[in-house]
Amino acid sequence: MEPVSESELSEMIAGADGPLRVVGGGTRPVGRPVEGATLALTRLSGVVDYEPGALTLVVKAGTPVAEVERVLAAEGQRLPFEPMDHRGLLGTKGAPTIGGVVAANVSGPRRIQAGACRDHLLGVRFVDGTGRILKNGGRVMKNVTGYDLVKLMAGSRGTLGVLSEVSFKVLPEPPAAAVLHLGGLDETRAGEAMCAAIRSPFEVTGAAHLSEETSSGTSKTLIRIEGFDASVSYRAGRLADLLADFGEVTIERDKAEIARDWRALRDVAAFHGRAGDVWRYSVRPTQGATLGALLRAMGARALQYDWGGGLVWALVPEGADMRPDRLDGHATLIRADEETRTRLPVFQPEVPPIQKISQALRDRFDPRGILNPGLMG
Repeated sequence: MEPVSESELSEMIAGADGPLRVVGGGTRPVGRPVEGATLALTRLSGVVDYEPGALTLVVKAGTPVAEVERVLAAEGQRLPFEPMDHRGLLGTKGAPTIGGVVAANVSGPRRIQAGACRDHLLGVRFVDGTGRILKNGGRVMKNVTGYDLVKLMAGSRGTLGVLSEVSFKVLPEPPAAAVLHLGGLDETRAGEAMCAAIRSPFEVTGAAHLSEETSSGTSKTLIRIEGFDASVSYRAGRLADLLADFGEVTIERDKAEIARDWRALRDVAAFHGRAGDVWRYSVRPTQGATLGALLRAMGARALQYDWGGGLVWALVPEGADMRPDRLDGHATLIRADEETRTRLPVFQPEVPPIQKISQALRDRFDPRGILNPGLMG
């Protein structure tokens, strides 16, 4: 099923007589396998309204992310949250859609400074599991009293409703950037360096570390700064002085090269084409190195740290349960075969009070249980 309008999407869901596997571009199959008829949103595409002066964009959910980025780039603007492209990591084809980004709350390295996808959402339109068309936030025509549907839909992965339209606050593309490089740090020292940079007043927009196994023999620590040229030059110099105790600091200023490097970090390119499953962990940045040591002891082959150590990516043996006991954070299985994704919890299990709320929301918006059933466990 491939609806071309919101009303057709509503009719398809209302008339469904069984489970629906909701997909955007089909590039991000994270979660437990879903059995059901495929409902694809790729034909529900196009820019509805764009006001560069107001920094607002309204777009249909099936619009390719690349198209959104081209429209914004023509006006010197961008999506602030730097959404990851999962195709290389997951070995998928097709084109990521903006609705898929919202449904999974996909957010990249700039999250430490700019916030997540949900923080830039102004409004959503979607169809719930009964076929009702609902709206919330920007361009509101009808609200559901008592629910912040904008926040609920971001990260719900199509289990509460199927997005038809999303609106964003966008930001100007900064004219300059700099990346500070430190080499050879172990993960503890790298974590200390990244945390020192993030705590500084120099407005860091990215902090990442590649372990020795990830970067082909020599660990790399990278700190990104963006803004106007004079400001970037001043802040990069001051930050280099601050980090001098951690070793020799080199500064990269070529904006095109910086963009390539951070796309690779954003998309975890170091794990592309390498055998093994991939897990992602969200912890306090100060706990990143401790978690990394524990993951190595459990069999992890390579590690990448993002958000100053608060996000840890691990390449691990296939089929392994890599959920540490008493993890003070969240573990997500990003890449594995269907057997592993069926056998192991893909997402961090919810504590009973949250589980009760989640079930109440699903009962409210999808009483028949037909939207991506079982995807989130």
